[in-house]
Amino acid sequence: MSLYTNLFYSEAARRILSDEQQLSRMLAVEAALAQAQSRTGHIPDSAAQTIAAACSVQDLDIDRLRQDTALGGNAAIPLVKQLTALVRQKDPVAAQVVHLGATSQDIVDTATVLQIRDYLHWLLPQLIRIEQRLADLTQTHRQTVMIGRTLLQQAKPITFGLKTAYWLTGVREVRRRIEQESPRLLRVQAGGAVGGRNEHITAEVVAFLAELLDLAPATPWHTQRETLVGFGASLGLLTGTLGKIGRDVSLLMQTEVAEVLEGKAAGKGGSSTMPHKRNPVTSAAILANATRVPGLISTLYATMVQEHERSAGSWHAEWETLTDIMQLTAGVVEKVIDLLTHLEVDADRMRHNLELTNGLIYAENVSLALAGKIGKAAAHELVEQACVVAVAEKRHLKDVLSGMSLPLTGLETLFTPDYSTGQSAAIIDQILAESGL
Repeated sequence: MSLYTNLFYSEAARRILSDEQQLSRMLAVEAALAQAQSRTGHIPDSAAQTIAAACSVQDLDIDRLRQDTALGGNAAIPLVKQLTALVRQKDPVAAQVVHLGATSQDIVDTATVLQIRDYLHWLLPQLIRIEQRLADLTQTHRQTVMIGRTLLQQAKPITFGLKTAYWLTGVREVRRRIEQESPRLLRVQAGGAVGGRNEHITAEVVAFLAELLDLAPATPWHTQRETLVGFGASLGLLTGTLGKIGRDVSLLMQTEVAEVLEGKAAGKGGSSTMPHKRNPVTSAAILANATRVPGLISTLYATMVQEHERSAGSWHAEWETLTDIMQLTAGVVEKVIDLLTHLEVDADRMRHNLELTNGLIYAENVSLALAGKIGKAAAHELVEQACVVAVAEKRHLKDVLSGMSLPLTGLETLFTPDYSTGQSAAIIDQILAESGL
């Protein structure tokens, strides 16, 4: 715990990724390995039962294990020593076949996969919640006209529903990517000392091990880290996608814009010196995490260059890096749920801001209407010149154009917000249909 734990991280994810849970998953692998080997006749059934019964995280000396991990270089080595001692108290013969034929990386990697599965069981429903909230916002605001901005400048009208629909598209696509990757990711690691297996780690043993853990069987992947790194990269895409929502909201909360606000809460968003402030603290936390994750993804990619059959350092560099990515991503997910659940949308302010440019935001409407009469290039040049006059003389663009002899009818309509949102409604319908929401 730190002062900033509740700001940046998810308590649910912290429980899934805790030391105790990691050790519990490692013990689950050891128990399943013994049971798989008993099924294939490699060890007695009684020994497997004794080993499985001893695989309780409550019986471990975790503080001692943390100290010994620094000496062994990974947590599996001291874990196996403690487990063997616990088994020996019950059955000295069974103690001789604990961890039989396996290597430390088999246990650590498979336990990591089990933790990732637990994490996915938490994560994916949270993403569905975000998508549903975005779908609701999209439906509610499908006709709420606001200004669309490009390069931070007012461009032309859109609807707030179109903006949230695009947010929805991003989240949906990353969720589907993660779901598609899961079958390749959730697989056992069982290769023995150098990935060549041995008489106690056979294909048959691996198949039973996978069945007992509800994972896919696989050939060893000790130094082939594509799936784990790919998972981390997908979480990087997710934090970036959700970070875009936080960025947009923080910009829309600026005093001069004030089109949306984060939800109110006692003590939220204040300043230590300015009583009037309502800061975008939830968006800031989202953006902080989204800023940190790309560097960790870079580290994860760097770990792929592993030496021979077991890396000296690259494998080790994965452990906390991947955990940090998962924690930061979970923090972003929870903050975005909170942000969207309590978001306040000021439709009147959005309408007000449409008038800030004296009609310049409707220039494209006029240009496109003229293009059919005088050609695109000539229409663009004519309207551009009218915009220059409007800015220089601080006049409304419609007034400037009204004084020109234009081969147009219905100029008034071209300067209405509802006429200017293009195919927004059709795009929203398509996105919602594709999302199944």
